[in-house]
Amino acid sequence: MPHVEIKCYPGRSEEAKKLCAATIAEDIARTLGCDISSVSVAIKEVQQADWKSDVWDKQIVADKDVLYKEPGYTCE
Repeated sequence: MPHVEIKCYPGRSEEAKKLCAATIAEDIARTLGCDISSVSVAIKEVQQADWKSDVWDKQIVADKDVLYKEPGYTCE
């Protein structure tokens, strides 16, 4: 039962978010060998001013030991 949570700045259309979720779900199902009906995808918008405190510090830095794809930027 893979669940993915995507965080991004606001501004994408509902159509773009639905397409992203569908594409991610298909890729996960194929890559992890599970049924697509088992995959869920959430997209949460985070204001740019809150990114460092809400995402960078709490999820990227704090979960570095389980981060399989690191971002190519820093929030120093």
